[in-house]
Amino acid sequence: MAEHDHIRLFIPGPVEVRPEILQAQTQWMIGHRSSDFAALYERLQPKLKQSFRTEAGRVFVYTSSATGIWESASRNLVRDDQRILHLVCGAFSERWAEVSALNGKQVDQIEVEWGRAIHTEQLAEALRGQHYAAVAVVHNETSTGVMNPVWEYAEVMRAYPETLFLVDAVSSYLGADVRVDDWGIDVCLISSQKAMALPPGIAFAAVSDRALARAATVANRGYYFDMLELEKSHKKNNTPSTPPISLMYAADRQLDDVLAEGLDNRMERHKQMQQMTHDWAAEAGLERFAEAGFESITLTTLHNNLGIDFPAMNKFLKSRGMMISDGYGKSKGRRCGSRTWATPSPPNWPNSCRT
Repeated sequence: MAEHDHIRLFIPGPVEVRPEILQAQTQWMIGHRSSDFAALYERLQPKLKQSFRTEAGRVFVYTSSATGIWESASRNLVRDDQRILHLVCGAFSERWAEVSALNGKQVDQIEVEWGRAIHTEQLAEALRGQHYAAVAVVHNETSTGVMNPVWEYAEVMRAYPETLFLVDAVSSYLGADVRVDDWGIDVCLISSQKAMALPPGIAFAAVSDRALARAATVANRGYYFDMLELEKSHKKNNTPSTPPISLMYAADRQLDDVLAEGLDNRMERHKQMQQMTHDWAAEAGLERFAEAGFESITLTTLHNNLGIDFPAMNKFLKSRGMMISDGYGKSKGRRCGSRTWATPSPPNWPNSCRT
């Protein structure tokens, strides 16, 4: 059996991290209240804003996963006497709605079957019937491989200036187009371990002035995720609590490389990889799970219509220094006839289910 220095991850996240990025984390530690840290924070800001395609507002640094920013957005931007509309089409959008409810918010949902997208008219109809403080949507639903048409939602949202637009772009940012200013997004949140291709543990959010104005009207915003406290520190090129300094060095290096490649070039490269994966799946006889026309650019989900034994397949792949995912949430671990993940791999996978 061949020896491998590590198992290469072909899963939705954490993803494979380049040696150069791992090395960037090994820089000597600095005090997070020092001028050196302020310089690092300040150096990151224009790169982050460019990558989010925003010239307005700011990009907050969170020492958490993106789940923390869900809580930050829900708790800071919706008063107890207001309602929030969640667009639910998979495990992560479902969980964000749960986070809002657990923070005492009045939650309404547009919910569709897994594998389906939320169509723009569904959002328009909901907004015609009820006033909402905010609309929360997952741009790229990792659990189903569906990319919701956030750019179309943006046109609908323009008619509702009092309703904040909150977008989870965790698994689309830096792999698919995300345009904070053009789409009128008030909070665009991401974490590090998907298409940003960093280790997990740091998250970022582009936050509008409109969002901060709303936060000023909300009582009991908490402490760790209080956006107004984040803004006070941001103005000093700092964070309220201890930041993940090593991951910030990694982000600084990665954003240099991303911007050197060019955002448009990077998006085109991901589209080419998407097409390669789709072509491979079609040749292998595997059916795509996501609704036609709404497939993610950054990850591909497939029906396991060939009845592949995923545990056996991953054992096979691991012996060759690779692994893929066998689904997420209610689809995880199911085999014959279930819906599961796949990425381009050899056609001779071991298979104990096929008839």
